Amino acid sequence: MSSRDPGRPPAQRLFAAVLPPAGAVAGLRTALAPLRTLPGARDLRWTGPEVWHFTLAFYGEVPEDVRPELETRLERAAHRTGPFPLRVHGAGHFGGRALWAGAAGGLDTLRLLAARADAAARRAGLPMEEHRRHTPHLTLARSRGEADLRPFAAALAGFEGERWEAGELTLVRSCLPVSGVPGERPRYEVVRAWPLGG
Repeated sequence: MSSRDPGRPPAQRLFAAVLPPAGAVAGLRTALAPLRTLPGARDLRWTGPEVWHFTLAFYGEVPEDVRPELETRLERAAHRTGPFPLRVHGAGHFGGRALWAGAAGGLDTLRLLAARADAAARRAGLPMEEHRRHTPHLTLARSRGEADLRPFAAALAGFEGERWEAGELTLVRSCLPVSGVPGERPRYEVVRAWPLGG
């Protein structure tokens, strides 16, 4: 049950992201296959290729009356940022909670785009957490408790994905599970996408 003011328009859970192309997804999928046979792999919740992305800014619940302004400002952010090279590179983990793949290439531009996606939300009136240095990552698995993810990160540490040119800023809707089916995961839907550099 939402605690949102009933007088406000409905809201959608949104975030801004850079999505990897099919070739990059396929390469990462192949590299991940051996990790699923490591001890403890069955205790992890692995994300599917259909939801892999590099988050730029997470907005949470965005009211419908705020979304047009957010989209206008994101379009400007995309227009002001040129395309840049990117590839999936290496791996790491956030404590015992999440395993991720990293990025290499035009990271300064990726971080600039993340800062602009964050600023777009603030200027549209969305409350945002304090902006920290952006750590580009693509979440691969989450643990149900505290897990030793070091062997998984080490197994993927040398991974070098195919290079591509990141050319779009994408606004994505996160649809949380409502059916109550155990293990069901959020679905992601592209709301809008803007070419970088206009």
